Amino acid sequence: MAGRARQAWRHLVRGDDRRRPPRRRASFPRSAETSSTIFLILRRMRAPLIVLITIFAVSVLGLTLIPGRDAAGYATRMGFFDAFYFMSYTATTIGYGEIPDPFTGAQRLWVTATIYLTVVGWAYAIGSLLTLLQDRAFRQALARQRFTRTVSRLREPFLLIVGYGQTGQLLGRKLDAIGRRFVVLDAAGERVDSLDVDSYHADVPGLAVDAGDPRALGLAGLEHPQCAGVLALTDDDEVNLVVTMTAALIRPSLPVIARTVSPAIDHRMRAFGSPTVVNPFDRFGDHLGLALRSPASYRLMSWLESGPGADLPARGRPPVAGRWVVCGYGRFGRKLTEDLRAEGLDVRIIDLRPEAGAEHAVVVGDASEPAVLARAELEQAAGFVAGTDNDTTNLSLIAAARRINPSLFIASRQNRPASAPLFAAMDTDRLLVPAEMVAREVYAQLSTPLLWRFLQDVPARGDDWAAEMITRITGQCGPCLGDVWKIAVTRGDAPALEPHVKPGGATVGALLRSPRDRDRPIAAVPLLLQRESESILGPDDDVTLASGDQILFAGRPSARRDLLDTMTHHAVSEYVLTGRTVPSGWLWQRVTGRVPHGR
Repeated sequence: MAGRARQAWRHLVRGDDRRRPPRRRASFPRSAETSSTIFLILRRMRAPLIVLITIFAVSVLGLTLIPGRDAAGYATRMGFFDAFYFMSYTATTIGYGEIPDPFTGAQRLWVTATIYLTVVGWAYAIGSLLTLLQDRAFRQALARQRFTRTVSRLREPFLLIVGYGQTGQLLGRKLDAIGRRFVVLDAAGERVDSLDVDSYHADVPGLAVDAGDPRALGLAGLEHPQCAGVLALTDDDEVNLVVTMTAALIRPSLPVIARTVSPAIDHRMRAFGSPTVVNPFDRFGDHLGLALRSPASYRLMSWLESGPGADLPARGRPPVAGRWVVCGYGRFGRKLTEDLRAEGLDVRIIDLRPEAGAEHAVVVGDASEPAVLARAELEQAAGFVAGTDNDTTNLSLIAAARRINPSLFIASRQNRPASAPLFAAMDTDRLLVPAEMVAREVYAQLSTPLLWRFLQDVPARGDDWAAEMITRITGQCGPCLGDVWKIAVTRGDAPALEPHVKPGGATVGALLRSPRDRDRPIAAVPLLLQRESESILGPDDDVTLASGDQILFAGRPSARRDLLDTMTHHAVSEYVLTGRTVPSGWLWQRVTGRVPHGR
């Protein structure tokens, strides 16, 4: 019944998908940007154009009315075409001469006057044009038109990133490293301008616009058939809510990942479809609890979430038991206190506002004062959290707490990127950087769906299993994380494996042998094998492959290339899986009689 109620609510909010397309097309008109740009040009250049047209018209009319003389001395008048032609090359300073006959004094006097008039007209027009080019509204209109044109020409799947702050920049570099295209919207023009100087492999379209306006998402390609998802990563929860609502109403089937630190906004986001909501405060509490009870699991998850090139995190020293002291009882402090108490830990809070935590053990006062820290009894505490929204305060709290109890387990919150060197010098045990936390979470979900499923299942396997997995990965690939990728045992992705998989002659261990020497393994470790609804974490070498299996690997790029050869080249797969050496060419196979299995 609960499932039916949720489904009914979703239909109520989203409406019928079959009725949505006509209204979506009406919501975001495609020609609006081009029309507005043309209208702006015509409006700003209206007066200069009228002046130029008037000068040309009067000049041409005067030449046709003033009589001249031909070579025989007879009176003649210049036609409109000849007059317009003469004024055109005269006003543009080309100057071919007098046509069709030499001018009389009256004609030359008139031409002299029109020359000065056209100079004034051109100066006025050129000055107005230069002013228009420097006009902010005109430049924004051109940028929007160029942006929408670039987005409409995309022919490969792309992600729409709303918010290019620290989180967006970190995630953009990670996505670019794995070859994912994306489009950027941000309210700050300097952030969008930085896209031109960032060293991305492909051009990244960006537009400086208020993302709180739903029409901005239409400009960025929300309705584009190649739009693969929307990421609402601004530091304004209300803007992220608007992005989530717009995407759910315009493209109900489109995946949406949104950032927020407010439980109320989280609830409102989930009322619109099924977005993935990332709360860095919530995730930090979960990670800290995992680090306390399963340090190896936390170490493995942090490593894999960090992306290619990340070094294996050092072993932490989580306290086994003891009281924790939390400074700051805002959104972060409240959530962290709940998570610590859920782990069975005693938590004491230091806060200026007693009503903020009146239901708990609260030390009222400014934590930067020694007397207040003394009342918190830090000498007997095991852990300390500096969780205010001010980096200077947090740094001073850490220094004061360490003077009182040097053995404290220190966790802190970093609010500004500029404070990173100071927190690095403090060498805290756990540091929350909301932007990095969100970027890692989103990357884990987008890079490979199997990776996210693996990370969700790791804590349930226990700390010993995670420690063994770390040993396997470092033993095969070293302490620096290489690539994390997925393969599918299908006819399209792995045609060379199909003849061996059907009779059950291919195993995970055999697949990981080197194409050059099958007695040596390649530098890759299987993390997860997905078979229909069954998930096998860390499959053993003797697990038999079946058609349709999906396997998640972590390893070096060279191992990825070797595995691709085994999957696609029949001669390579024959050697790797059976040990038989067969020619790679079809003709030589028929001549020698050595044909790959199943061919």
